[in-house]
Amino acid sequence: MKLSVMSLLLLAVVGLAGCATNPATGESNFVMMSEQQELDLGARANQDIVKQYPRYEDAKLQAYVQQVGERVAKHSHRSNLNYVFTVVDDADINAFALPGGYIYIHRGLLAYLSSEAELAAVLGHEVGHVTARHSVQQQSQSMAWNVLGQAVAIGTGVGAAGDLTNVLGTAMVRGYGRDMELQADGLGAQYLARSGYDPQAMVEVVKVLKSQEDFARDQAAKRGETQPTGGYHGVFDTHPDNDRRLQQVVGPARALAGGRQETNREVFLQRLEGLPFGDSQSTGIRRGQNFYHADLGFTLSVPPGWSMDNRPDTLVGQSADRQALLAMTLDRAAQTPEAFLRARLGGRQLAQPEALQQNGLQGYTGVLAGQPARRVAVIFKDRHAFLFVAAVKSGASLESEDAHFLQTIKSFRSLRADEQKLAQPMRLHLVKAGGGKTLADLAKSSPLPKDAEVTLRLLNHLYPSGELRPGDWLKVVR
Repeated sequence: MKLSVMSLLLLAVVGLAGCATNPATGESNFVMMSEQQELDLGARANQDIVKQYPRYEDAKLQAYVQQVGERVAKHSHRSNLNYVFTVVDDADINAFALPGGYIYIHRGLLAYLSSEAELAAVLGHEVGHVTARHSVQQQSQSMAWNVLGQAVAIGTGVGAAGDLTNVLGTAMVRGYGRDMELQADGLGAQYLARSGYDPQAMVEVVKVLKSQEDFARDQAAKRGETQPTGGYHGVFDTHPDNDRRLQQVVGPARALAGGRQETNREVFLQRLEGLPFGDSQSTGIRRGQNFYHADLGFTLSVPPGWSMDNRPDTLVGQSADRQALLAMTLDRAAQTPEAFLRARLGGRQLAQPEALQQNGLQGYTGVLAGQPARRVAVIFKDRHAFLFVAAVKSGASLESEDAHFLQTIKSFRSLRADEQKLAQPMRLHLVKAGGGKTLADLAKSSPLPKDAEVTLRLLNHLYPSGELRPGDWLKVVR
């Protein structure tokens, strides 16, 4: 009897797959790539990441993080890999690893850590993902589900079956999941202990992240929103000190610690002196409804009640109800503003065309019909083309927000000399607690736009109601 096409494809899944012994856990895992393929995948992905995420330009801090990371990785289950640790110039509270040993930590997460041991814990956790080949396992499962989806689609003659199988596969492998995150915590704690750091730092890092999660949930509740669960480092419904599974994976590492259990708090904190907090000069600074960019020399404003999402390559303005969106990106100026914009539209008809002559700058704008209709514009400045695209969600008419879109576009102008200081980032500084000052007192003199006291509590591991101890170093924002 001949095998059906579906049977052949199912056999292909088996043929492509293999069971390999996990170098970190000793378990047998389903994988579909060799270690060399894993290294090649990581190297290719790293090339894309360095384009997407700007490197933080501080050679001394980068070298320090690399040194701490190498100290931990040397005691891992895959110490033979060439680990590269990079600080990303981004305010997000995040860290991540690529296959083969490329590990990134965001500047935003560094700000909330309080010791070298905690830095080592974050890096050790990411090393744990690498040594346990978590990304390889996910990639292998995804590849298998895609092949199986093709088999079902061909065998049944129903293309939707393939789509359904892909959805199921994606649901199974989306994110690392709590089991893998806990495994990375346990491995990272082992590496900490073997490196001479206090493995309790792993629990302290999870406390930091749990506090961030709790605060975000509280803020969302005040806005009447539902804060999505999840995020970096897994989900912990209870306080980390009371989380049984976390204690079970970290506990054994304490027996490995021996006599050396370094934390190096002051050494680490000194490294944070002057670290930008929030937006950086290279991506521009948000201050209330205004945006300032020193390197590109411009400013603009969004309407009252709107928020701004400042990404490395895009500035996004959003109305309070999140229905109106305006995005600004950067390109090289060419020809005239009108010719540039029409070339970008690829011949599509532009309604309500209008030349812009504002604040000594040339531009062009109009409306692009469609579902939804979009307000588009470009402004030329110093050989740069600032391209604006705006639309309204949920089928609402463009006219309901078009005045706000034009208001933002026409607020674009060159930065004045007296505004240069507004385009500089807030920075972390160290002060000694004492003199009867409370966190509330320190918050009064902080430039933080809102929730200054809460932010200071989060920065100093005092959320929600911890007290200052005289003589302790504190992180403040100026």
